[in-house]
Amino acid sequence: MSTLVLTVVGDDRAGLVAALADAVSAHGGNWEHSQLAELAGTFAGIVVVSVPDDRVSALTSALAGLDGLLKVTVHPGTEFVAAIEPQEIAITVLGNDHPGIVRDISAVLGRHGASIESLTSEAREAPMSGGRLFEAQVVARLPRDAEPAAVKADLERLAAEILVDITLDLP
Repeated sequence: MSTLVLTVVGDDRAGLVAALADAVSAHGGNWEHSQLAELAGTFAGIVVVSVPDDRVSALTSALAGLDGLLKVTVHPGTEFVAAIEPQEIAITVLGNDHPGIVRDISAVLGRHGASIESLTSEAREAPMSGGRLFEAQVVARLPRDAEPAAVKADLERLAAEILVDITLDLP
């Protein structure tokens, strides 16, 4: 079995997920994991599928045939196997929206060797202040030798610098 990571983008409309799922299923594939969303009128997502080795080429061709409906890019996937189980942390960010928040938080995590497993964010109108609020949820994996207290201290220092609230759920 081969693991494929599909990135998909298209103008949002009914039937996109069904068309993608039909192509995967028609080639003996299994839909393993996905993150799909409509953003600014565009449907976008990442889908992990497994497919028999001898059907990869046929599935890739079928997915290329969806162009016009969906632009699908196929990437070979790998199975993540860690010799030592990494630590997972959850981070919530809330504050006035301004450029650089994601850059700054990801830089701190990168300095500690963290890998971002998921990041969801949204900027929306602030009901009381008239400005815009930025909110994000991040799940990151720290290497086993990382010091969660040091990560927390660095993120708290950053929060004070960029004027956002950062909440951490540490192991």
